[in-house]
Amino acid sequence: MKIHDLITTTDALAALCERLAKSDFVTVDTEFMRENTYWPELCLVQIANEEEAAAIDPLADGIDLTPLLDLMCDNEDVLKVFHAGGQDVEIIYNLTGKTPHPIFDTQIAMMAISQSEQIGYANLVEAWLGITVDKGARFTDWSRRPLTARQIEYAIGDVTHLSKIFPKILKKLMKTGRGEWLDAEMEKLADPANYRNDAGEAWRRIRQAGRNPAVLGRLKALAAWREGEAQHKNIPRGRIMRDETLADIASHPPKQQADLVKVRGLSNAWKDNDIGKRLMKVLEKAEPLTADEMPDKPKRGAPLGKEGALVADLLKLLLKIRTREIDVAARLLTRSDEMEALAAGVRKLPVLQGWRYEVFGRDALELVEGKLAFAVKGGKLNMTHIDDVADDMAEAEAAE
Repeated sequence: MKIHDLITTTDALAALCERLAKSDFVTVDTEFMRENTYWPELCLVQIANEEEAAAIDPLADGIDLTPLLDLMCDNEDVLKVFHAGGQDVEIIYNLTGKTPHPIFDTQIAMMAISQSEQIGYANLVEAWLGITVDKGARFTDWSRRPLTARQIEYAIGDVTHLSKIFPKILKKLMKTGRGEWLDAEMEKLADPANYRNDAGEAWRRIRQAGRNPAVLGRLKALAAWREGEAQHKNIPRGRIMRDETLADIASHPPKQQADLVKVRGLSNAWKDNDIGKRLMKVLEKAEPLTADEMPDKPKRGAPLGKEGALVADLLKLLLKIRTREIDVAARLLTRSDEMEALAAGVRKLPVLQGWRYEVFGRDALELVEGKLAFAVKGGKLNMTHIDDVADDMAEAEAAE
């Protein structure tokens, strides 16, 4: 595989992307910094196909990333392959308002062909290629220039290894016939709605006890205000105010700015500075949440009570058996809250639809309805239909 020198010009980038546009797939990774900023700072992009690989310096003077971003978001003929690519996709969305498409994530794919829930990149490389990844440059400062040869070599390794692993994963997926299982998961990863930063929805990420519309209204207003402050200053939202402090102010709003000095988590300066004034104005204008905006009431266990909880435990046991039998990650099939809902009588669930129903949902439903039982055969715990148990017992009695 040809490894190019660090790409620092638009012409070199355009030539690379023109060649890569003829590929069936490209593997992509990014290096970024976000510890001290609101928006992640893109510091390096690595890209490869089966023949060549390069690192691209987005911080180089005068470089225009348009050829790369067009390849990522506007070329439907080239599959973009990531590993745990959520943050990489977020960065591309922030730059373009679009997401890479079509897309493939090897971490998600591993859930369909193994019991690995969230396999890390180093473990992926070790498992498929028998190579130990050098993690020495993992926590480097990618924004510092010039980049060292070791940094670039480490970064490019992420995509060169992936370009060898992806065809192997794809081959196994085709052999098992589970590729269609991943279609919805990959589309979800590429859904722009997952990356839109809606300040009006920021309050939903903050824990707040109770369902008082006035308190939640203040929480919503304060959270949106904090997003705006953090974006304007390009600093992490926690540098403006921590979640706990924001929730405390929403629950116990100060009557005047001078009272901000009493709020745990705020410095004395808030009692007379400009940001404190802006906070007080937000509180003054905050309105209670409407009925339509109120969050759903939290579930307090299955409505069937203790018996329902026991049924949910049996479903989780069934899930362990099934994932072991077919070598698939439990997370790809269903989640704990969904099994609790199934035990509680809910039937409109993803696990009871499509391929998930065929693979696990049908048996889960029959277990809840008393048509399935557990049995030990050959020293292993298995599931069996009630009718089969009766037949086995009849055969045993006839043999006697």
